[in-house]
Amino acid sequence: MKIVSFEDIKAEGYEVCFVHSGCGGDADVVILDINTIFDYEEKKHELCKDDFTSIAVIDDPDDYDAFKNFGITAWIKRDDISKLSNLLTDVKTRMGI
Repeated sequence: MKIVSFEDIKAEGYEVCFVHSGCGGDADVVILDINTIFDYEEKKHELCKDDFTSIAVIDDPDDYDAFKNFGITAWIKRDDISKLSNLLTDVKTRMGI
Protein backbone atom coordinates (compact mmCIF):
# COMPACT_ATOMS: atom_id res chain seq x y z
CA MET A 1 0.00 0.00 0.00
CA LYS A 2 1.53 3.29 -1.10
CA ILE A 3 0.89 6.29 1.15
CA VAL A 4 1.58 9.94 0.34
CA SER A 5 1.32 12.70 2.91
CA PHE A 6 1.11 16.45 2.64
CA GLU A 7 2.84 16.75 5.98
CA ASP A 8 5.93 14.96 7.21
CA ILE A 9 4.49 12.21 9.39
CA LYS A 10 5.47 8.70 10.38
CA ALA A 11 3.23 5.64 10.54
CA GLU A 12 4.82 2.63 12.17
CA GLY A 13 4.87 -0.33 9.82
CA TYR A 14 4.12 1.75 6.70
CA GLU A 15 6.22 3.74 4.29
CA VAL A 16 4.86 7.24 3.96
CA CYS A 17 6.17 9.48 1.19
CA PHE A 18 6.18 13.20 1.99
CA VAL A 19 4.72 14.92 -1.07
CA HIS A 20 7.31 17.71 -1.09
CA SER A 21 10.18 15.23 -1.28
CA GLY A 22 8.84 13.73 -4.51
CA CYS A 23 6.29 10.95 -4.82
CA GLY A 24 5.02 8.93 -7.75
CA GLY A 25 1.46 8.95 -9.02
CA ASP A 26 0.04 5.72 -7.69
CA ALA A 27 -0.78 6.32 -4.03
CA ASP A 28 -3.52 4.24 -2.41
CA VAL A 29 -3.83 6.61 0.55
CA VAL A 30 -3.28 10.32 0.92
CA ILE A 31 -2.94 12.05 4.31
CA LEU A 32 -3.58 15.78 4.66
CA ASP A 33 -4.53 18.44 7.18
CA ILE A 34 -6.43 21.71 7.08
CA ASN A 35 -3.33 23.64 6.03
CA THR A 36 -2.78 21.44 2.97
CA ILE A 37 -6.35 20.94 1.72
CA PHE A 38 -5.89 23.16 -1.32
CA ASP A 39 -2.56 21.53 -2.26
CA TYR A 40 -4.36 18.21 -1.99
CA GLU A 41 -7.17 19.36 -4.28
CA GLU A 42 -4.68 20.54 -6.89
CA LYS A 43 -2.41 17.48 -6.81
CA LYS A 44 -4.57 14.49 -5.88
CA HIS A 45 -5.09 13.38 -9.49
CA GLU A 46 -1.38 13.33 -10.23
CA LEU A 47 -0.43 11.64 -6.93
CA CYS A 48 -3.13 9.02 -6.44
CA LYS A 49 -4.70 6.05 -8.14
CA ASP A 50 -8.23 6.47 -9.42
CA ASP A 51 -9.53 4.62 -6.36
CA PHE A 52 -7.80 5.99 -3.25
CA THR A 53 -8.58 6.80 0.36
CA SER A 54 -8.04 10.23 1.89
CA ILE A 55 -7.31 10.69 5.59
CA ALA A 56 -7.61 14.12 7.18
CA VAL A 57 -5.74 15.02 10.35
CA ILE A 58 -8.10 17.14 12.46
CA ASP A 59 -6.70 19.78 14.81
CA ASP A 60 -10.03 21.13 16.10
CA PRO A 61 -13.76 20.43 15.54
CA ASP A 62 -14.12 23.23 12.99
CA ASP A 63 -11.72 21.38 10.68
CA TYR A 64 -14.27 18.60 10.24
CA ASP A 65 -16.79 21.03 8.74
CA ALA A 66 -14.20 22.34 6.29
CA PHE A 67 -13.25 18.82 5.16
CA LYS A 68 -16.85 17.72 4.52
CA ASN A 69 -16.88 19.56 1.19
CA PHE A 70 -13.74 17.83 -0.08
CA GLY A 71 -14.92 14.21 -0.06
CA ILE A 72 -12.53 13.05 2.66
CA THR A 73 -12.84 9.33 3.41
CA ALA A 74 -11.54 9.17 7.01
CA TRP A 75 -10.50 11.47 9.83
CA ILE A 76 -8.10 11.19 12.73
CA LYS A 77 -7.53 13.71 15.51
CA ARG A 78 -4.00 15.05 15.75
CA ASP A 79 -4.05 14.02 19.43
CA ASP A 80 -4.57 10.42 18.22
CA ILE A 81 -1.90 10.49 15.49
CA SER A 82 0.01 7.75 17.33
CA LYS A 83 -2.90 5.46 16.33
CA LEU A 84 -2.48 6.25 12.61
CA SER A 85 -1.00 2.80 11.93
CA ASN A 86 -4.18 1.21 13.30
CA LEU A 87 -6.33 3.35 11.00
CA LEU A 88 -4.11 2.47 8.03
CA THR A 89 -4.49 -1.23 8.81
CA ASP A 90 -8.29 -0.80 8.73
CA VAL A 91 -8.06 1.13 5.45
CA LYS A 92 -5.83 -1.56 3.92
CA THR A 93 -8.32 -4.26 4.90
CA ARG A 94 -11.30 -2.35 3.55
CA MET A 95 -9.54 -1.59 0.28
CA GLY A 96 -8.54 -5.23 -0.12
CA ILE A 97 -4.86 -4.42 -0.55
